[in-house]
Amino acid sequence: MIVSTRSNPYKIVLLGSFSHKMAILIAIPLLLFISSCNNKKPQNSDAFAQKPETYQTVVLQTRSVTVNTDYPASIQGLQNIEIRPKVDGFIEKIYVDEGSIVKKGQLLFKINAPQYEQDVRTAEAGIKTAEAEISTARLQVEKVKPLVEKEIISHYELDAAQNTLQSKEAALAQAKAALQNARVNLGYTTITSPVDGVIGSLPYKLGSLVSSATAEPLTTVYNTATVYVYFAMNEKQLLDFSRDTTHTSLKAKIANMPKVSLLLADGSLYPETGRLETINGLINTSTGSANLRAGFANPRGLLRSGSSATVRVPLVLKDVLVIPQTAAYQLQDKRFVYLVDEKNQVKNIEISTLENTPGQYYIVSGGLKAGERIIVESASSLADGTSIKPLDASPESVYKNLK
Repeated sequence: MIVSTRSNPYKIVLLGSFSHKMAILIAIPLLLFISSCNNKKPQNSDAFAQKPETYQTVVLQTRSVTVNTDYPASIQGLQNIEIRPKVDGFIEKIYVDEGSIVKKGQLLFKINAPQYEQDVRTAEAGIKTAEAEISTARLQVEKVKPLVEKEIISHYELDAAQNTLQSKEAALAQAKAALQNARVNLGYTTITSPVDGVIGSLPYKLGSLVSSATAEPLTTVYNTATVYVYFAMNEKQLLDFSRDTTHTSLKAKIANMPKVSLLLADGSLYPETGRLETINGLINTSTGSANLRAGFANPRGLLRSGSSATVRVPLVLKDVLVIPQTAAYQLQDKRFVYLVDEKNQVKNIEISTLENTPGQYYIVSGGLKAGERIIVESASSLADGTSIKPLDASPESVYKNLK
């Protein structure tokens, strides 16, 4: 017999003479019923467990951006003039030091060459001798002329006297030319700077014997008021530049190129901007590149000839898709973004990007198109078909750091 107690109405008590087997058969269904009643859950608990998460998104639009390409470069002065002696002699004085800033016409060296001073004195004496001989010849003409007129002597004597005078006048002209030449040679013993610039090394010291045949120059004056910066562009980059159809001629393209920047050896940005001036028409067969030249003003003399730097060339790209780098994730060597369809479901899309990046953004070259919506914030791994709640961000906030 089955009865219940007041403390537990479901407690089973076996009485009487029922067999143990019969009691078990009666108790099992009762226990199952009690267990199902105690484990019953609320009806709507699973319905609200999976709510779509909210992600920041943006609708893609084309825009114009500027990307920079850096090229290793070397710097050369506007003029690198070697100073060489034109006469033989010993260095008597050096008026400058290495690295000195000089002006055009400033004295640099004095060469001791006494033979040129002697040449000047000899030429001056030759002029005095020629002038005296002219005076004598002129007196002879004046003496012979009246005698010829009176037919005392023949006309031949007058012609001979006049020829002698002309010869002496020619000798005087030759003596004056010799004096001028001697003075020029003497002037070569004082060497001045031909341009404004900076003095290079001074390989010769006081007392050194130098001549016009000396292999090494006395020094080099570097005119760095304006400097030339040389860099190279490979064939592919040169073709991309040449294919720009905005302007018909290469000269017009160069003239309309934006100004270039210069990064110094310590990584700092040079305060002056420069302009691209020329592109070498010949491609170097050994390197597969063409040389380009940009000009930079150097008012403070910060740039020195022979130093190295990096040229930063800007390039304006029009009507391209740009996405923040946070919107993409990388898997092996590929990049993917989360594309949100019209049902607000996510799909992983592989994209291709350009090598140059404008700051913290990627320029998309394939995989996306204008008008599509993507997730722009860093997201955890989302499977295809996952539903989200998109929250469109304003383009101004997404691209606020894009220059």
